[in-house]
Amino acid sequence: MPNRTWVAEALRRIEADARRSADTHLIPLALPEAPGVDLYLKDESTHPSGSLKHRLARSLFLYGLCNGHIGEDTTIVEASSGSTAISEAYFARLLGLPFVAVVPQGTAPRKLQEIAFFGGQCREVPASEVYAQAEALAQDTRGHYMDQFTFAERATDWRGNNNIAESLFAQMQREAHPLPRWVVVGAGTGGTSATIGRYIRYRRDTLACTELAVADPEHSVFFDAFAQSRRDLLSTVRGRIEGIGRPRVEPSFLPAVIDRMLRIPDARSFAAALDLSERLGRRVGPSTGCNFAAALHLAREMAARGERGSIATLICDSGERYTDTLFNPAWRAQQAWLDAGHAVGDLQSVQR
Repeated sequence: MPNRTWVAEALRRIEADARRSADTHLIPLALPEAPGVDLYLKDESTHPSGSLKHRLARSLFLYGLCNGHIGEDTTIVEASSGSTAISEAYFARLLGLPFVAVVPQGTAPRKLQEIAFFGGQCREVPASEVYAQAEALAQDTRGHYMDQFTFAERATDWRGNNNIAESLFAQMQREAHPLPRWVVVGAGTGGTSATIGRYIRYRRDTLACTELAVADPEHSVFFDAFAQSRRDLLSTVRGRIEGIGRPRVEPSFLPAVIDRMLRIPDARSFAAALDLSERLGRRVGPSTGCNFAAALHLAREMAARGERGSIATLICDSGERYTDTLFNPAWRAQQAWLDAGHAVGDLQSVQR
């Protein structure tokens, strides 16, 4: 049984950290290719641990503490491709707890460096073994497996409490089109789409015109799971877009709160990340590129119908984490799938 005095102090530290952090910025971006449609980018890269996953990590630690899973000597273990592990390493250091990330082989070196910067250890394993080895390591160390893919949708208070949905819609209130026609997100754990989709339904009195679109990369099973109403799908091909897309349907992925899904070709996501980086004058990562490609598609649809309004999406993390891949010309030249013929490949779409 965790020491209640220690747990109370841990909760205080996490709340103090949250109060020291300002809300993330909402950045307007003009879209000349979609007149009448305003695009807004909620910049989650400005969190102390550098990504959207900072919110998830905070929620998972609070969930673990309040459910009695985390005590003052608990080793924290997570299965993660990078950003969640970075954020969890941040909070583990805040609480003075050891942290081990079980990551797929080939995870971006910059992400591994950031996990280590916050005091975490990394264990690289074949992608197919990430879940099992993380769970086994937690058992061997008598630690706590955070299991973001199961607990993401239940650890966050989707009704409010300054979650990402409440924050986004509050920031939109004084814009020309304060109720976005679409909110566009990617799905990794499924937690962000679950939070936003539930919040839209919860606030149906004011958000009845807003719909949730989820952008899914190649080789991820989420798009087909949504289209076919199946949860048993598996993929044996590892995705190229770190942080979103999964080879199995994760427990936190909730298709019922999603209105539309778009499958974005990976080359298109990478091209969109480079395009958005030029428009913003700062680098964004491929998962943000996937979001941006989907948002542009929806904006062009709206403009073609003569519809005016707004779309909101997320900057997931900084492009500086991808200096060895996306922003390395030599690396890009070696990727045959990134040639110009594929960069404008057709996306797929299915709507509820």
